[in-house]
Amino acid sequence: MSAVIFWFATYAANIWSSPGASMSDAEQRDPQREEPHREEPGDRALGLPEMDFSTFVMSLGTSAMIDLGESVKEDNAGEKNLPLAKQSIDILVMLEEKTRGNLTEEEAHLISELLYDLRLRFVNARG
Repeated sequence: MSAVIFWFATYAANIWSSPGASMSDAEQRDPQREEPHREEPGDRALGLPEMDFSTFVMSLGTSAMIDLGESVKEDNAGEKNLPLAKQSIDILVMLEEKTRGNLTEEEAHLISELLYDLRLRFVNARG
């Protein structure tokens, strides 16, 4: 298992197992307001990581993995939605292309390795 996927699985498991990870009605954003997300004190209490480029990329990777039927939660394992997995992979490809030359070495390596792994898993899932 590659280091990226190990980190990915650990990250996803921490998010999914966080108690109270869903937001109450009072905590949800008002869709009429156009303001950027500001980290709230409760974000850390929920176990949410700081939002940066790497976290965003891993979030898209998490979506792709779930849609490939590779959920870390037993009750979701095996449910595949290959068109959605392909869409998430395509979004990551677009991000890689549009951000080329503007990423740190670590960010570029992360997106490259994640895409490599997701593409292999997609081909295997497609059979």
